[in-house]
Amino acid sequence: MNYNRIKTLITMKPLILYKYLSLPLFLTLLLIFISLKPSIGENRVPNFAKEGIPFLEKYCFGCHAGDQPEAGLGFDSYEDNMSLIKDSDIWDIVLQMVETRHMPPEGNEQPSLEEMESFVQHINAVFEDASRNAKPDPGRVTVRRLNKVEYRNSVRDLLGADFDPTESFPADDVGHGFDNIGDVLTMSPLLMERYLEAAEAIATRVIILDPPKPSTNYLNTKYLLPRHDSVRDQRFRPLDPKSTEPWLSGPFKANASTLKLLHDVETYLRATVYVETESEIPVHVALFIQGENLEDVSSPEELSQLIGVDPNVQQGIKILEIFEITARDPKKLQTIRHLVSRVPNIQLAGIAMVKPEQGEPQAILHIRAITSVGPLETRPESHLKILACTPDISQTEQTREVLTRLLRKAYRRPPSNQEIEELVQFAESFQAEGAKWEAAIQQAIKVILCSPKFLFRLELDDRPQTEEPHPIDEFHLASRLSYFLWSSIPDDELLELAEKNQLTESLETQIIRMLADPKANELATNFGAQWLQIQRLETVTPDPKRFPTFNPKLRADMMKETKLFLESIFREDRSILDLLDADYTFLNQRLAGHYEIWRNAQGEPIKGDAFQRVALQKHPRGGILTHASVLTVTSNPTRTSPVKRGRWVLEQILGAPPPPPPPDVPELEEEHDAITGTTLRERLEQHRDDPACANCHAKMDPIGFAMENYNAIGKYRTKDGEKEIDTAGQLPDGTSFEGITDLKQILKNRKRQFAQCVTEKMLIYAIGRGLEYYDRPTIEHIVNELETKDYKISVLITAIVKSDPFLLRRGTKG
Repeated sequence: MNYNRIKTLITMKPLILYKYLSLPLFLTLLLIFISLKPSIGENRVPNFAKEGIPFLEKYCFGCHAGDQPEAGLGFDSYEDNMSLIKDSDIWDIVLQMVETRHMPPEGNEQPSLEEMESFVQHINAVFEDASRNAKPDPGRVTVRRLNKVEYRNSVRDLLGADFDPTESFPADDVGHGFDNIGDVLTMSPLLMERYLEAAEAIATRVIILDPPKPSTNYLNTKYLLPRHDSVRDQRFRPLDPKSTEPWLSGPFKANASTLKLLHDVETYLRATVYVETESEIPVHVALFIQGENLEDVSSPEELSQLIGVDPNVQQGIKILEIFEITARDPKKLQTIRHLVSRVPNIQLAGIAMVKPEQGEPQAILHIRAITSVGPLETRPESHLKILACTPDISQTEQTREVLTRLLRKAYRRPPSNQEIEELVQFAESFQAEGAKWEAAIQQAIKVILCSPKFLFRLELDDRPQTEEPHPIDEFHLASRLSYFLWSSIPDDELLELAEKNQLTESLETQIIRMLADPKANELATNFGAQWLQIQRLETVTPDPKRFPTFNPKLRADMMKETKLFLESIFREDRSILDLLDADYTFLNQRLAGHYEIWRNAQGEPIKGDAFQRVALQKHPRGGILTHASVLTVTSNPTRTSPVKRGRWVLEQILGAPPPPPPPDVPELEEEHDAITGTTLRERLEQHRDDPACANCHAKMDPIGFAMENYNAIGKYRTKDGEKEIDTAGQLPDGTSFEGITDLKQILKNRKRQFAQCVTEKMLIYAIGRGLEYYDRPTIEHIVNELETKDYKISVLITAIVKSDPFLLRRGTKG
């Protein structure tokens, strides 16, 4: 009797056995189980050469052996347990093919159920034994160069660069589906040339040697509020009882944004005026600012002295300064000004006349111009931030202070004294030749940006030859963590924790903090876009005759929807299962029209270019499978491709990619449907008559058919040409479904398989290398963790960060 079946009966169904068996017979069976266990139980090492190869020889070698095996897969190259273990990803697919009866193909001799089960159990036992007995192995990561995104973000966070210096960089190579894999991130001569050019451009833009003068912002007086276009100057005629234009009593105002009165800058508010009066009594006017949320405002008593201002009606006003106007001649104007320094919430700025004393005549104030000068600080914020230093020390010490701070962040660790002094001396050599201090710092920045210690994520090891896994350095951990979650350099908090040797013990707290930072959107978009392969949307070219509504704006909207959706999953710590089927998405008017979703959940029309979150109540749109971005990149230029869509689901959602097609299989004729009147489904079913195609297409095509209600640019449809679309299908395991809604439910039912796929993809992205057989225990542990914690995205991220491949390293041996 099969030992595993006895074990199942004894361990899983003892009450059932006890019900139907006498106590002596039940105990006898239990003793047999115990006696069998030492000889054929879990402690026995499986032997692939004796137990696996005979099955392959009998059922598989006919097609998968020799010099030209089917699909390039030769089983005769596998001779022992270790050969299997090294190709665990291939054998995962092999087992799926055998278990689902895809292999051996129809028409060939088929194994019995017991033979098939025994073979599958044996292969699983090989991997289980390897996982159980193998020493933990975190693997080794090739030194990684910063990719384009990491370089751009690192420069932004290091120097405050507000532009993209990587626009001329060559594209990064991709390995294992991602562009941050150490093995493929090479350094070409062209890229090195681009680094030199970028360093020059960055250094000269983040530090300005000759700042421009502050700009003067002019406002024609006819644009003052209230508006009046009939005169050259705006004129106050206060309290004129005969006036039919009471607005002439003032005050006059202008929008603060027009005058650059911003919350984070210093700006002079100015007015150019003269007065018309026959009296020698001084005339006074006030400059003021106004805003609903101004923190410092004038009292009602102060405001009551201004003409045209009712303190009970006009509130939120701050009188900046009251001026005496002495100019009486339009050819000899007087300019008054007041410095407005970093005042938040200003909405308006203006000028008002002060009431004359009782009995004094009323003067007429002519306003020739309202202007502002500023912002007064024309150097960029990056300039001030980079060069910030202690004022009362020597310039050499200031140089050392600035460069030490830059090196610490650029190298992601404390710089050595030698590194500091060499750079200080380099900078001072330019000053010795007559260069400004700022120019010397510019030269030092160029050196930093071209240093391998910045361009590469170096993780030097003090035990490079040891086989034993050991923790990575705390600073290396800070770097791994920040580039995983932010695609950028560690911030000060991470570096300070690393310096205190406290980062490892604070990982969970730091992950929560970092995921709450807007920079964490980089993880959602960089990982998500590459996992879903939607970055190809930038280069797809649907046929403009068949799809005239597809244009650059719609292309950008498709990408924006998916990125916003991914960001929401990460930001709200949702379940990864929501990726498959969510009750919301993000739309603007153009994409909503493409989807024929005209109104949001509140019944309001979706208008404008701005995206809004839109609830999808009982709507087939929901989840990444129905995003136009995904549907477009998995289509051909002239039509949909059920094969591409089915393959995409198998690869990116279920982690079970089919083998590549045989080289001699022809493509479907693009115009064949127009000639024959057949649907795409009918043509594919004819295509599957080829035995070389049948097995793989039986897995891919039904999935793709379920998505056929969406055309090649993701627009919903019910017909293919003149014929109704048939979205029904059946998977090889017998599961039947009808359309996208059923397909999404099937995928959600296979949540462990989906969770394993996402785990594998994100682990590759996080550690920068492909997965090996020794990573299987880590993946199993993470998936188990997800199962017990509602598949939350934060659980996945935290489990990856706390895993051996992320936290540990080993030497070159082993």
